[in-house]
Amino acid sequence: MTGQSLRALAEANVEDGEISINVGGFKKKMRSNTLLRFPETRLGKLLSCHSRESILELCDDYDDAKNEFYFDRNPELFPYVLHFYNTGKLHVMGELCVFSFSQEIEYWGINEFFIDSCCSYSYHGRKMEPDQEKWEDQSEQESTTSSFDEILAFYNDASKFDRQPFGNIRRQLWLALDNPGYSVLSRIFSILSIVVVLGSIVTMCLNSLPDFQIVDSSGNSEEDSRFEIVEHFGIAWFTFELVARFAVAPDFFKFFKHALNLIDLMSILPFYITLIVNLVVESSPALANLGRVAQVLRLMRIFRILKLARHSTGLRSLGATLKYSYREVGLLLLYLSVGISIFSVVAYTIEKEENEGLATIPACWWWATVSMTTVGYGDIVPGTTAGKLTASACILAGILVVVLPITLIFNKFSHFYRRQKQLESAMRSCDFDDGMKEVPSVNLRDYYAYKVKSLMASLTNMSRSTPSELSLNDSLH
Repeated sequence: MTGQSLRALAEANVEDGEISINVGGFKKKMRSNTLLRFPETRLGKLLSCHSRESILELCDDYDDAKNEFYFDRNPELFPYVLHFYNTGKLHVMGELCVFSFSQEIEYWGINEFFIDSCCSYSYHGRKMEPDQEKWEDQSEQESTTSSFDEILAFYNDASKFDRQPFGNIRRQLWLALDNPGYSVLSRIFSILSIVVVLGSIVTMCLNSLPDFQIVDSSGNSEEDSRFEIVEHFGIAWFTFELVARFAVAPDFFKFFKHALNLIDLMSILPFYITLIVNLVVESSPALANLGRVAQVLRLMRIFRILKLARHSTGLRSLGATLKYSYREVGLLLLYLSVGISIFSVVAYTIEKEENEGLATIPACWWWATVSMTTVGYGDIVPGTTAGKLTASACILAGILVVVLPITLIFNKFSHFYRRQKQLESAMRSCDFDDGMKEVPSVNLRDYYAYKVKSLMASLTNMSRSTPSELSLNDSLH
């Protein structure tokens, strides 16, 4: 058919008022004036075609005899397109896949802005769900992988003793020292270690009271001899604990890569460094300033409280929660930083001439920080009415900012606590009395499910990343 005849046919179609559409076997006659209301859509552009080549750029086939345009598309979704041409609005049923629907309307040249208000919120919410699930579930998937890897690492470490001298005895000692609750011996050792840690902390606190401080003839305060005995006993116990764990460790080179072992090392290092510094100061009076370093190191004894993490599931779960909640914590710090910057500048502008405590922006930063975190020391307070209104808004904003991520962090803590309990139960279920017999019990189904879910999410993101390419490929078939 020549270009003139096609042009005449197109003009005739417009005059006749109908064109024939065949979408995957679904046939429909559509009025031309309806399509001309949306000339930028695929069907609207058909009316302006004057050659077969231009027609086939928009449809998959064209029947000259029947004057029928054929589209190789999903016929079940085409009624939604028809409804759009008749009403000017798109509606999305709940059972439809939003991504298939999005690709379909993109093929027909219909913008998502035409989705009616009754369906728009649900439609865009469903499109965002995979990203939200990826955001919320990534740490859970990582924790599942982490727990599984920890069990395998535990099994691998336990198997190393089979190739070492006195392997079975060393393995039992390693389990007793590193896994509280594994046996009666490990429980006794754990309770004794907790008592020593708490006794050391209590002794340090009591030693700071004036009633327990001894002043010598030169006016210098000395430590009570009773507390000193407790401190030395604690150091001896912590040193014995660390050396014993190192002696029965399955891999000496990886021993200090474990966070809990580093905490054990840091709990005794201040004492030995202080001892060396005191010896140096006594031998060289010119280095008397080093004594201040010893005083600072003594304060580091408070970090011994972290040794309780080895014996507390809750503390280990808290550490894992902070590790895998860096996004939520980062958002919290970002929101607080923005709020503090805004309210500090507002308070400075209002109070700088009336209040000496708020005369500089850094001072206002301090005030905004304690206000937004609802600490409220009361050392600096606004005096004007506008300043008090600003303070009220700052406090309310701080409550909202702090509360928003708390639920997510708490849910993750509950998840990690249950996960840690399952991990401990799996480790305790292993029987190593006669060597390695079986792998610890692991819920491989959950691990596999998370891996498949991660893979499907990745495939979904890949399919969503190039919708125009998919539409182009569909149009060429």
